Amino acid sequence: MKPETAIIRIKNLRLRTYIGIKEDEIQNQQDVIINVVIHYCADKARNSDNVADALNYRTITKKIIALIENNRFSLLENLTNQTLAIASEHDWVEFASVEIDKPHALRFADSVSMELSYQKTSS
Repeated sequence: MKPETAIIRIKNLRLRTYIGIKEDEIQNQQDVIINVVIHYCADKARNSDNVADALNYRTITKKIIALIENNRFSLLENLTNQTLAIASEHDWVEFASVEIDKPHALRFADSVSMELSYQKTSS
């Protein structure tokens, strides 16, 4: 990791959405817990204190909330991928990962989670 890399962590964002393929999952919203990690070059922000020089995690979080609360998903993979697309859409993002937990998805487990990541390729 380069010394100018900053890491944003959005931890335990708790939302409700329609997720799953069983009839009760289609009819009833369920809790999901979202964790996002974003690496970006923060060299300008570290030296300026100007908000325009930083990646705005509030904007990213609002987009994730809108996606999850306003849509229905059959697969956790699809939900995670769409969330990752938001987390990695800015040109400054070098790496991003998203993990989404679906609590109580299995009878004897705390949750089931899906994690996907993005890595910017060199041009």
